[in-house]
Amino acid sequence: MQVASQVLSALNCCIDMDLYSFYNNGMNEVDEILKFITDAQYLTVFTGAGVSTLSGLRDFRGKDGLYREVDANKIFDLPYFLEDPGFYYSHTLDLIYDTQQIRPSLVHTVLARLQRRGYVKRVITQNIDLLHQKGGSTDVLEIHGSPRTHHCLSCGRVYLYDEIVPIVRFGQVPFCEVCDGLIKPDITFFGESLPQKALQEAYAESSKSDCMLILGSTLLVSPASSLPLRTLQNGGKIIIANRGETPLDSYASLRYDDLFELFSYLEEALDSDLL
Repeated sequence: MQVASQVLSALNCCIDMDLYSFYNNGMNEVDEILKFITDAQYLTVFTGAGVSTLSGLRDFRGKDGLYREVDANKIFDLPYFLEDPGFYYSHTLDLIYDTQQIRPSLVHTVLARLQRRGYVKRVITQNIDLLHQKGGSTDVLEIHGSPRTHHCLSCGRVYLYDEIVPIVRFGQVPFCEVCDGLIKPDITFFGESLPQKALQEAYAESSKSDCMLILGSTLLVSPASSLPLRTLQNGGKIIIANRGETPLDSYASLRYDDLFELFSYLEEALDSDLL
């Protein structure tokens, strides 16, 4: 509690007026999240698409989410990918392959700083945009797979992300240079199982976590949504920051709606070297 009070005292001298109302209106909650972060023995973070909307990406199930578009479900539909792979590659250009335009958000960079300072032990993400890695986080658990690698569906040859990006950005579908087979990203499509190694590791991390930050996730997609339950079942606490409601809101020790305001505050704490 002393660390949290020191942070608040220091920040009162330097915060701008836009953040001032956030600190004052939610003083108890702000004070508490600092206490949770500094007191946690094993703090994990679970993120969904909401953390990447601050980078300009659309989420999936929000008010303006990708899945509200006609035929959007076809993007990650395996049978449709096999029939028309160009549909996937053209519709994920901005989401995955536009490396020049997509930049990590405040949430990504602050989480990386918290990890470097030893507070965050592991980041678990549903996201497939690689923004946690670009923001500086290490050893990220990607439970829905990752475009870091792609593979040929015919011969199995593996291709790295950087090999695929120029092809997709040129408007083409990538095919194997060895056998001409179709190349698919190592992302979990509908109809495929989640990567078991990553999922089992995520369950293990969640089980030993005494505090989990849940950021930008609706917690509606299973089995990923069951990870916070592992933390709760083992006596840990969960803190939720998400724009919309989640099924676990009533179980959260703290609940926030605005990720940008919350992480602006945490950034100030880090800048003051009091976190």
